[in-house]
Amino acid sequence: MTMSLRNKLTVGKRFLQTAERSTPSMTPFMLNNPNAYHSSKSDNQAENKSSSSQPQGFTWARHQLPRFDAASKSSKIETPKPFAFKFPNTQDKSSRPATTPFAFRPAAKTSAPAAAPTKAAAPAEKAAAPAPAPKRTRKLRPRKAVITLSPTAVKHLKDLLDQPEPKLIRIGVRNRGCSGLTYHIDYVDKPAKFDEEVVQDGVRVLIDSKALFSIIGSEMDWLDDKLSSRFIFRNPNSKGECGCGESFMV
Repeated sequence: MTMSLRNKLTVGKRFLQTAERSTPSMTPFMLNNPNAYHSSKSDNQAENKSSSSQPQGFTWARHQLPRFDAASKSSKIETPKPFAFKFPNTQDKSSRPATTPFAFRPAAKTSAPAAAPTKAAAPAEKAAAPAPAPKRTRKLRPRKAVITLSPTAVKHLKDLLDQPEPKLIRIGVRNRGCSGLTYHIDYVDKPAKFDEEVVQDGVRVLIDSKALFSIIGSEMDWLDDKLSSRFIFRNPNSKGECGCGESFMV
């Protein structure tokens, strides 16, 4: 079966089919302007009569657009007038009320007359004034001595100080021995600037300022045994001593 030439040419093409309108379309401008709708309707009727000779199915509808120039002539647009501001006439002084310049006047100070003090009021004020509180006196408490001396130590210190040339005994600490520190006692002519002075039972002893924190609170005593006779210290700050007892640590 062979395809005709006409069918070959129409393959792959699309066609638009239109239908005739029975009534004229009501466009928005016709709804707003009814005169335009009646004029277009009368024109369509005249065209239908003239086109009656044409075959049916080929009728055309013609629409007449309104003319905007005619509508603009009928409606007058009023342009706004420019804003006019009129300044007041400053030269016309007759219309202004006469005013006087403002002058500042300070109010007069009214001083009340001072009442003369009476002799009877003076004793009353003295009686009403409270008596001053007595000042609290600070009580001086006895200061605890840096070290204490045993009776035997006081006796031997007096023997050492009983010399033709009076001198002072100074107690200090030196870095020596197995544990690190040893006690040191020597004679001095006068105390140093920061030495601490201890007086007990008529005996005056100086404590070196460098050894103050190492021997504070200690008790000085005299020990006499078969091996030797010497001063000893019972020190609460000591953390340990060597075997011979000559050095200690804090």
